[in-house]
Amino acid sequence: MTSTPSPASYRTLAAADMAEVDQVIHRRLASQVVLVNQISHYIVSAGGKRVRPMLLLLISGALGNRSSERHELAAVVEFIHTATLLHDDVVDESDLRRGRKTANALFGNAASVLVGDFLYSRAFQMMVSTNRMRVMEILAEATNVIAEGEVLQLINMHDPDISVDDYLRVIEYKTAKLFEASARLGAVITDAPAEVEAACADYGRALGTAFQLIDDLLDYEGSTAELGKNIGDDLREGKPTLPLLVAMQRGTPEQAALIRHAIEHGEVERMAQIVEIVKATGALDATREAAQAQVDQAQRSLSALPSSEWREALLQLSFDSIHRSS
Repeated sequence: MTSTPSPASYRTLAAADMAEVDQVIHRRLASQVVLVNQISHYIVSAGGKRVRPMLLLLISGALGNRSSERHELAAVVEFIHTATLLHDDVVDESDLRRGRKTANALFGNAASVLVGDFLYSRAFQMMVSTNRMRVMEILAEATNVIAEGEVLQLINMHDPDISVDDYLRVIEYKTAKLFEASARLGAVITDAPAEVEAACADYGRALGTAFQLIDDLLDYEGSTAELGKNIGDDLREGKPTLPLLVAMQRGTPEQAALIRHAIEHGEVERMAQIVEIVKATGALDATREAAQAQVDQAQRSLSALPSSEWREALLQLSFDSIHRSS
């Protein structure tokens, strides 16, 4: 399996399906409560990469599924993801996402949490309508694991002594699980054999892990304009991500002490100095290498799928997940 992207764009390949998903999203967002409509449309219309629903569509396309059911489930996945964003921004006290004010900054914490609950419950209404117990089982488990990941991350906040394994467990629960579920669903609704379903889930889990590793790296390498969030947000929130953990391991005692203090106190005043330490210790390269290892694993999983432009698109998606600036 080559690691270079296919000339065909996966976004072009999935464009018609994604347009159908957008229609489902806007139709299913409808509520008789005005504030619910305002906030849910605000957060969904912010766009974003929509990688998770696209992943479901690409997997199902690679397995020959052309049913409208995949559009409905792709929208479910996006609703669950959007609900987690609403809750995340409240917990993290964020005020910028995708280059716009967060919903909590505009509408308040209480309204954001409650509309997040609305999106979760609407997602469950939609998944029940599929009348597939396996679909409900996968999404119910994913939603529960994501919540556990949020709590794990909260426990780890401002703790510079967490292990790399603890950090990766948060990624597995909080981010990779929904990627895994999205890919698995693409196989399940196609009635794929168990080994193919497992390979698709492996692809999604590895892709999601790589995606989050790069997100964490970009907080020390990107710019506010590119990221659509404030540089240094992870540090301000006291998140001990892999670039910081590696920098503490490799840096001098004085450098490690500086980073430790910044994590413990959410201190961003010396952000420029910390970025220099992260770069000088090779922590960014180490993080990118860890992401590349996940992408290599994801690409190996694709050998279980038949050769097609859809499989090539999944290959390109994995490549692009680590070669991005936002």
